[in-house]
Amino acid sequence: MVWKHDRVSGADGKPRCGWVSDDPLYREYHDTEWGRPLRDDRALFELLTLEGCQAGLSWITVLRKREHYRKVYDGFEPAKIARYRPAKLEKLLLDPGIIRHKGKIAASVSNAQAYLALREREGSFAKFLWGFVGGKPKKNRPKDLKAVPARSPESDAMSKALQKAGFKFVGSTICYAFMQASGMVDDHVVGCHCAKE
Repeated sequence: MVWKHDRVSGADGKPRCGWVSDDPLYREYHDTEWGRPLRDDRALFELLTLEGCQAGLSWITVLRKREHYRKVYDGFEPAKIARYRPAKLEKLLLDPGIIRHKGKIAASVSNAQAYLALREREGSFAKFLWGFVGGKPKKNRPKDLKAVPARSPESDAMSKALQKAGFKFVGSTICYAFMQASGMVDDHVVGCHCAKE
């Protein structure tokens, strides 16, 4: 996540965290998804996959491609993605509707396989992930964007555990962004209308 200003207001006059632009898609995402607790296994797998695809890019780039990702990635159903063969990966690599990065595309398959094994072992992907924050959202409520870290001890631990389980593109910075997006961490800054809810 690229932090620019402390707060911005959209056309509706609502103050928001400074990383949000005036793009309606970005505002909607910030207002209704980012920082809100997500506890569905499949939805968490989708989000973790997309966060990995974002590496080195802006989140709005991924957000604009999310619906197409859902279409070509079989609704992010891990059992289907885990069975993707080389021909499918080549097709994805040629699709301009997604981020065409060979390593990220390959990682989505190995991550789906790792997800299935982890869920089989742990019983719940959500319970496993939420365990890194003690099962409840960690509300930080930073006073400004400079106070928002890029990683934390919890994201370090999550990254290490996911890598040990066979996941790729799950470094600590990616895990922290994932924790913010899934509501495990609530980093809406003071003054943002979502921080007041």
